[in-house]
Amino acid sequence: MKNREDIRSPQNKEQGSVGSVRLRWSAVTLVARPIVVMLAVMYACAVFAVERFPPPDFTSHQLPETPQPAPPSPLWETVDTIFLFAALLLATYFALVKRSRNALFILTGISLFWLGFHRQGCVCPIGAIQDVAQALCDPTHAVPWSIIVFFTLPLVFALFFGRVFCAAVCPLGAIQEIAAIRAQKLPSWLEHTLGLFPWIYLGLAVVYAATGTAYVICEYDPFVAFFRRTGATSMLIFGGALLAIGIFVGRPYCRFICPYGAILGLFSKLARWHVRIPPTECIRCRLCEDACPYGAIVAPVPPLPRSERARARRRLLFAMALLPVWVMLGAGLGYSLHPVMAQLDPQVRLARWVHSERIDLNNKFAVDAVTAFRNTGATEASLYDSAAKRLQTFAIAGVGFGLWVGLVFGLKWIQLATRPSRQEYFPDPRRCVACGRCFWYCPEEQVRRGWMSEAEVAQLPRDRMNPSSSPSA
Repeated sequence: MKNREDIRSPQNKEQGSVGSVRLRWSAVTLVARPIVVMLAVMYACAVFAVERFPPPDFTSHQLPETPQPAPPSPLWETVDTIFLFAALLLATYFALVKRSRNALFILTGISLFWLGFHRQGCVCPIGAIQDVAQALCDPTHAVPWSIIVFFTLPLVFALFFGRVFCAAVCPLGAIQEIAAIRAQKLPSWLEHTLGLFPWIYLGLAVVYAATGTAYVICEYDPFVAFFRRTGATSMLIFGGALLAIGIFVGRPYCRFICPYGAILGLFSKLARWHVRIPPTECIRCRLCEDACPYGAIVAPVPPLPRSERARARRRLLFAMALLPVWVMLGAGLGYSLHPVMAQLDPQVRLARWVHSERIDLNNKFAVDAVTAFRNTGATEASLYDSAAKRLQTFAIAGVGFGLWVGLVFGLKWIQLATRPSRQEYFPDPRRCVACGRCFWYCPEEQVRRGWMSEAEVAQLPRDRMNPSSSPSA
């Protein structure tokens, strides 16, 4: 049997060959057409990519500059300054004229919201101490006008009206004022001892700011993490612990840590007008002493008998003679501690890490700092020279800090040796924060408000001054 190819005619054979060729060509075009389109698209993309994103030229490459945050808006600086001035005026009026605890408490809440949570604790007069200290020691350091105003304005008010800034304007004091629910009085010796720390902290903060090392007041602000709703876990714990302590010990940060509060207390001592507990005459009922959670009420002290005056004068002269001794001891201690104080300086700390043969790998900050130094190509000798110069700077600063601490201890000794006589209970200008808590408890104030009658006040027991009572100031 013959196959189909054998029985085809020549004409049929020719037509079959042409059809097969057409079939094969159509198959080729069907496959090649998308390939050509893809190649064209890829070529176009390559061409446009070269035009839009030219290859980088590394021959003249420069390291990028570190971006700096934008300066604060002048509008907000003006608004904050106006708020501070208005709040100080209102606090002065509520504390000294209106004598209203409720008004002061409302102003406390407003200041806590605006300067604390809304403005996130910045600008703060407490931290402004460091800017002023660095500007005084470094002429190239510029301080914004708003920081200068925030630093000086509360001091001016304290010089005339006492610590009205602490009364209801400071956000750090406001959050502690709200937390002081069951505050108890501390023993007098503990109050005096802890009261030295703000002055020591002030000297330490000035040293680190003046040397350009760190702003320790801002770095260890216990409440800024609450105001900003974020921060280091350690500072959140520290702030929470202070608030928990503040339930039973009134305003622990203001009384025993805050360096600006120490300066305000000194200025308030010179003020002409202060918060007065009774509006008229003190009847010595001691209710204000029990009401004050901050230990600021000073009890009456009778004059010394003639037989004890000579002994008191000798005690005072001895304390004054010890003042140079305290100062010299402090200078020596400060010089001996300057290597320890310098460990906070970045150059000194980096030199110690580079010089050390072994670095704790868990200390990522140290490992990254040493690696970055190695990548700069700088020599270890130059780093050691820079660290040695910083140590010399801290040697001088350490002596100054020691002199300051010795002066603080010596003046405290002199203060304890004095015994001024007082005839009534009154708030100590250095420790009184003008919170107004004592107003409600004073019977004379209740008579003024119409809450009590003169007959009811006359029946209250009076305190009899003990001639042997010791001063509590």
